[in-house]
Amino acid sequence: MKLAVVVFAALVLSGCSPDADSDLARLALPIGSTDRTQHIWELWLGAWIAVLVIFLLVFGLIVYASVRYRRRSDDEIPAQIRYNLPIEALYTFAPVIIVAVFFFHTVTSQNNVLERVDNPDHTVEVIGSQWQWAFNYLEEDATQGEDVFDVGTPEDPAELWLPVGESVRFALKSPDVVHSFWIPEFYFKLDIVPGKVNSFDLTPTREGVFTGRCAELCGLYHSRMIFKAHVVSRDEYDAHLEELKAAGQTGAPAGSKEANDIAGLEGDDKTGRVDEVQTGAGDYKGGSGE
Repeated sequence: MKLAVVVFAALVLSGCSPDADSDLARLALPIGSTDRTQHIWELWLGAWIAVLVIFLLVFGLIVYASVRYRRRSDDEIPAQIRYNLPIEALYTFAPVIIVAVFFFHTVTSQNNVLERVDNPDHTVEVIGSQWQWAFNYLEEDATQGEDVFDVGTPEDPAELWLPVGESVRFALKSPDVVHSFWIPEFYFKLDIVPGKVNSFDLTPTREGVFTGRCAELCGLYHSRMIFKAHVVSRDEYDAHLEELKAAGQTGAPAGSKEANDIAGLEGDDKTGRVDEVQTGAGDYKGGSGE
């Protein structure tokens, strides 16, 4: 019976893929868009298989017990027992084993996703503040090594541009509260913690425009902490950086005005001001994130 359940689950899910056109075939995930999505996909698929196997097994036992031990006569009284040691042991150890297996594969997938690139092609510093994003492109060839930035507001969200097929290191910083950098198509998100630089590497594998957002409740305008991520060719990427340089968006943004002026509100007493914080690149050199 167990073998039949495993075979059935494998057959049901064998047609699933992170690149499938159908949402059902992707098991409700968006189409994967980086070189790290396969690790998360395998974890997601394995979790579905495990859940389906457990569901079919438990449901089958419930139906079997209901039929096999049903009352057949009004005079029949079920056997009265104080305990059943094998079943109680099963109920105790089986969940522990299941959780341990989930934990092992989760840690393995996490380590694969967070594996560092020795020499990433690009470094982008991500600043999440209340309530806007800023993206600093560090030491790019297209700008002759000069840092440029793109910053947004809740009314006019920032845009992140990435070259397809080239590795990128993201350095995450926050001047105020905890945020979380999340692009659903990347199958990954990471918290942005004040006073700490978190970082991760990946390579975008599919061109397109994706919506990024903050996945950590960061205050009143959390729902407006969104941005557009453009994954484009290298030529388009370089052209965008040149546009930022031509517009005077060089160096690193101070972030004070953008972080404090909330679209749709007037007057300093309504803006929910925070202390002015320099959100520039600083001395970050793509290290361990300490």
